[in-house]
Amino acid sequence: MRRTYRKAKPKLEKNFRINYQINAPFVFLISETNEQIGKTPISKAIARAKEFEMDLVEVNPKPKFPVVKIMNYGQFKYEKEKKAHKQKVQQKRVETKGIRLSMRISSHDFNFKINQAIKFLKKENKLKIELILKGRERQHSQKAVEVINNFIIEIEKNKELNLIREQDLTKQGGKFTIVLVNKKN
Repeated sequence: MRRTYRKAKPKLEKNFRINYQINAPFVFLISETNEQIGKTPISKAIARAKEFEMDLVEVNPKPKFPVVKIMNYGQFKYEKEKKAHKQKVQQKRVETKGIRLSMRISSHDFNFKINQAIKFLKKENKLKIELILKGRERQHSQKAVEVINNFIIEIEKNKELNLIREQDLTKQGGKFTIVLVNKKN
């Protein structure tokens, strides 16, 4: 049987109804100076908005009388997009960097990977350390744990780092993983 997968629908931003799109006979009007006017027929509210050369925007459609406000809709939309963009820029992404070790790693490779791990942690990335056992290595899982622990001890010798284990050492089949994070004080 064939399976079909659908893409997740993107979140739709809130659309505001403006002017003649508002379909309630009476509305709760807020003036251009943020003064609450109260229950008003929709025709008078639209006429008042046209008088000030502005738009009538439905702010809250839920109550008995929808809440509408007289404002410049183009400027309102622009400021909303600008605010959303600013929040997106300020959002911080934490990347997970991976380092793969082996049972028979040479001292040079070991030191090189320690330097890489320190560099990743200083850039405030998460560090995922993996060690995959192959063939007969699976019989010596305690040696694999020893290699990973030695690696972590060498990283902890760096005084600039404050290591926290986000995920403890786990074994799945012949694969050991641990996730470390550098927490700032």
